[in-house]
Amino acid sequence: MAPPYETDSSISYVPTDDANLYPSEDGKPVAASDYHLKLLIWTLQALQTHFAQNQEVYISGDIMMYYSEGDPTKSISPDVLVCFGINPKLRLTYKTWEEGKTPDFVMEFSSKTTYDKDIDEKMDVYASLDIQNYFLYDAEGLYLPSPMMGFTLRDGVYEPVAADERGGYHATALNLDFHIRDGEIAIYDPVAGEWVQTLAEQEATRADQETARADQEATRAENAEARAEQQSLRAENAEARAETAETEAAQLREELARLKARS
Repeated sequence: MAPPYETDSSISYVPTDDANLYPSEDGKPVAASDYHLKLLIWTLQALQTHFAQNQEVYISGDIMMYYSEGDPTKSISPDVLVCFGINPKLRLTYKTWEEGKTPDFVMEFSSKTTYDKDIDEKMDVYASLDIQNYFLYDAEGLYLPSPMMGFTLRDGVYEPVAADERGGYHATALNLDFHIRDGEIAIYDPVAGEWVQTLAEQEATRADQETARADQEATRAENAEARAEQQSLRAENAEARAETAETEAAQLREELARLKARS
């Protein structure tokens, strides 16, 4: 009996249904350590919060991205991926031919086991996919020439992004600056002139501001009460002085009256 399909030794995979042909996992850990994972989650949440009002931006992390239809070996999994002009729906995988475009920005969190590929093989792949910005972050500061590195694609080649006077690396695709602040990744919005925060950080900041305002109002109330007490005390003192003066005047009048009576 003939096999249901002809095999081809030149094909490195077996044709099957789409879900199996393009798996959503590659068997590799999401992050090199808990510390890397914490910073990766913060970065994704900060970007999602920043672009929350944009209904056509997709932000994801560690998602399998396939870039050659029919060949699942052509895949890569960016730690951070930002793509404008597409629906932000949840995805199992990112297939460039279905989305109609490649991402605008990708970022890798480099570690001891990944940094060599991050600055070599992955850079070549991202350049071939015409991704505008490729950024790398070395959380430990041990493996890359600089803890933060940025690249912008020009004529098919990635050119390094120079740090500005504040130490930030500008991502043209996002119009955001990436920094190392207090030893960790930070993102600055040059348009708003403020640091990008996660939703939780924004809520904490608002809570702190409300607490500060409440403290200021309480202080103002206490100061107003103290001023009122001082004014009341001054009024009492003035009244006491007036009474004393009146008593002294009465005594003088009485003394004058006695003197006149003797004369």
